[in-house]
Amino acid sequence: MTTLEEYRKKRDFDVTPEPRAELVEAGGDKLGFTVQKHDATRLHYDFRLEWQGALLSWAVTKGPSADPSEKRLAVRTEDHPVAYGDFEGTIPKDQYGGGTVMLWDTGWWEPLHDPAEGLKEGKLHFRLHGARMKGGWALVRMRRKSGEKRKNWLLIKERDDFAGRSADALINKHRTSVLTGRAMRAIASDKPAATPVKHTKKLPRFQKVQLATLKDAPPKGDGWQHEAKFDGYRCLIAVGKGGVRLYTRNGKDWSDRFGALCDSVAALDCDAALIDGEVIAGGGGGDFSTLQTALKAGDPLTYYAFDCLHLNGKDLTDKPLKERREALESLFDGQPPRGAMRLSPIIEGDGAEALAAMCDADGEGIVSKRRDATYRGSRSRSWIKSKCIRRAEFVIAGWSPSDKKGRAFSSLLLGSYEGDTFTYRGRVGTGFDEDDLNRLAKTMNRFARKTAPFDGALPSETKGAKWVTPHLVAEVEYTEFTSEGRIRHGVYKGLREDKEAGEVSAKAEAETDGGDEQIGGVRVSSTGRIVYPDARLTKGDVARHYEKVSDRMLSHLADRPLSLLRCPDGIADDCFFQKHAGKGFPDAVKSLPIEEKDGGTEEYMYVSTAEGLIGAAQMGTLEFHIWGSRRDRIERPDRMVFDLDPDEGLDFDAVKQAAQEVREGLEACGLNAVPMVTGGKGVHVIVPLRRISEWETVKYFSRTFAAIMADRDPDRYTATMSKSKRKGRIFIDWLRNERGATAVAPYSLRARPGAAVAVPVTWDELADLDRPDGFGPGDMDDRLSRDCPLAEVKAHGIGDTVVDALDRWSRR
Repeated sequence: MTTLEEYRKKRDFDVTPEPRAELVEAGGDKLGFTVQKHDATRLHYDFRLEWQGALLSWAVTKGPSADPSEKRLAVRTEDHPVAYGDFEGTIPKDQYGGGTVMLWDTGWWEPLHDPAEGLKEGKLHFRLHGARMKGGWALVRMRRKSGEKRKNWLLIKERDDFAGRSADALINKHRTSVLTGRAMRAIASDKPAATPVKHTKKLPRFQKVQLATLKDAPPKGDGWQHEAKFDGYRCLIAVGKGGVRLYTRNGKDWSDRFGALCDSVAALDCDAALIDGEVIAGGGGGDFSTLQTALKAGDPLTYYAFDCLHLNGKDLTDKPLKERREALESLFDGQPPRGAMRLSPIIEGDGAEALAAMCDADGEGIVSKRRDATYRGSRSRSWIKSKCIRRAEFVIAGWSPSDKKGRAFSSLLLGSYEGDTFTYRGRVGTGFDEDDLNRLAKTMNRFARKTAPFDGALPSETKGAKWVTPHLVAEVEYTEFTSEGRIRHGVYKGLREDKEAGEVSAKAEAETDGGDEQIGGVRVSSTGRIVYPDARLTKGDVARHYEKVSDRMLSHLADRPLSLLRCPDGIADDCFFQKHAGKGFPDAVKSLPIEEKDGGTEEYMYVSTAEGLIGAAQMGTLEFHIWGSRRDRIERPDRMVFDLDPDEGLDFDAVKQAAQEVREGLEACGLNAVPMVTGGKGVHVIVPLRRISEWETVKYFSRTFAAIMADRDPDRYTATMSKSKRKGRIFIDWLRNERGATAVAPYSLRARPGAAVAVPVTWDELADLDRPDGFGPGDMDDRLSRDCPLAEVKAHGIGDTVVDALDRWSRR
């Protein structure tokens, strides 16, 4: 448990500029880290990890080293408030820790195990995503010597692509603030972070910006560079003789609203420049809603530059992007990596890989740009945008009254301009706070009108609406477009004051989602939506896969309790497991009551028909995971599974050999088994069972069997889930055989790049395979033309004879 009491006791906050001691709630999915160079009694580096509302802190005496052979002493100090992660300045000499503090690095950290357990056991493993410290690191606690009061740890870099060979190269290379670019002496003398430069060339004029064309996937082939799609305001910056101007995409001068950036822009070392980029909130994170809040409060802003249209008196718009990028990089050379002015990073890999990486990082999407293309002040196919999140602008056309006391309205009614037609696009009723409701109501009253502004007939949901002249533009997040071209599950994100209503079209977004289709007698919506970007598989393709394999799959899956892995927006977005049917599930996905360990009863899902499989796919299901028993005899399992899970670095040959040895051991006990390549990195060895034993017996047998194999060959196998025990070994996972545990179903897709399918194979086939994820939907016709290996194997029960055979086998 973190505490700031010691931090509070050591400081006089009327004297020191350090932030006061306040625990905070987590502000997002990512945990921050910071490193501060601290010239106190002795120069050292304070390494801090955000955890439970505070910063865990260590003083690293010689500074962090990227050389894995260097073990740097890190003395655990008192926890610090999260706000300390932004602190840079001078602590008065008579105060605790008096001296100069530089913000040397900042970013976010990724725990590789439970941090609470790691702190208790004295070993923390994590990945750092900073401007300077990157990759795998570890903190290891040293044994305390007799009489020693200090809590000594070691900070160690792990061997990976970010490791170095020189002990002090990291701290010698980076001697200035990651935030302000100042050296220690400049911070100590309180010099300003940005010093204005005398710009000698004429201030460039505003030019129309280039716009990207929306596609459901990035372009293929060479010749493209891929960048993040930011969630902020497009901004064109002009700097030159006469000062600084910051324009919106439509040429409005927002230098006052973006005033937090002006000092940093004025410090750009050039005669004159015109830069294209995006303004976002805070220190480089946050969404559009966060930006709205930051603009109201005058909080810090960040500018990501991605193009240079003019530099030092030369127009660059007729130059290829490659040359414009080189000019931009030269202009930004020397900018602090976490300062207010930053380069838009180029994402490595092809388009599909870049989009997957961005979506994995919870980004909005990517923009792909042709490297040989000139800059055009219009929408162009030389810039292609692909989204992770479904978000678009819509024009506010009216509102539905609310029956709740004190609420200004129930929902906004939205539209878009498609050519000369103003089209109804649905409504949004969530995402508003009280200020939004009151401000929007007041603003809409100024544009009130008596008639609907839409062309054509309107649905019944608009009955009783109050209409407005369509001037206001709102940004809305949504799950999909219906076949009627209207949004589902809209969430309001804010007003777009930088965009004109007449230029707002949602045609591209609506077409990207595709329409409805009857598949196997089930209505499947948004069949054209891409759910596997690299494999180019759509939601419709997923439903058709389950229609095709339904008979074969149901022979293994029907009437078993299920856990579904749902990815409503595809594998590039959030996925989650669900075992209890929720609102909106089709009737063919049924439920049955099952008593839980605590004595309570919960409703679990199961399916018995092809309509059930396809209906689950309609709800965004990609993977089906099944219990080892069926609903008619829920306490008597009819299958046992050993999941062979290899540590990273082990090849598939090692897994195949392990499967053969598991098979031999099971046959020695009188049990038949069939292998299934999982579509992941391992193999399941599946044992069909007669239903004569209950869960405890099957669990006992599987645990004992796995433990025997691990005891016989401890260098190759482990029966323990612990990551530390698994290093260089194969984990024989017997835990799939507990009541309530699940394993991926035969013929299920996997929610991984490539869209592999879990497929039972014969032992001879397994020996010839070179990978566990080599079967895809396109291989199913061939697989279905053969008998299923699982159907060919005779089931046995785990009775006294089998248990005795296990005992004899264990003593061989």
